[in-house]
Amino acid sequence: MKAAARWLLLSLFALSLAGCGYHSVGAATHLPQGTRTLAVPVFAIRTTNNHTETIMTEAVVREFLTRTRLRVVPSSDAAADAVLHGTILSQTVVPLTYNSQTQESSSFLITIVVAVKLTAQDGRLLYSNDNYVFRQQYQSTTDLTTYLEEDPAAVARLSRDFARALVADILESF
Repeated sequence: MKAAARWLLLSLFALSLAGCGYHSVGAATHLPQGTRTLAVPVFAIRTTNNHTETIMTEAVVREFLTRTRLRVVPSSDAAADAVLHGTILSQTVVPLTYNSQTQESSSFLITIVVAVKLTAQDGRLLYSNDNYVFRQQYQSTTDLTTYLEEDPAAVARLSRDFARALVADILESF
């Protein structure tokens, strides 16, 4: 009887080690074991839009600081364990709706396409996505006395969405 109980206990222990294929969040990270420092230099930009690269970089840094214990540095620090490079490939704004009374567009859609590459200190490619596409809709103010330019706020919202998706892809990809 004791032998059967031991065998059953040993079998259950072996099954628990085998698992069922699922893993916890962060277990499939693209970051190498022991990564402590991540360099995130300001994203490159291939458009004529100003400041989008700064807003997007800041959003990514903030998301890494919020979700990880990594030390995030703002430049291509040679001592960093990994470097995340981003390039804004395009930024377009197109009108969505048109107000026939004022002869103006009243809402717009901003679309930003970004390429990212995460490399290890030794130059090994850890993660790459050349086609992140994010969109954000915003309304235009039609009353000129209370005019407020809304597209910077739309870029900020879009940047937060992008940062959440990018960091999740790097930390939680299956």
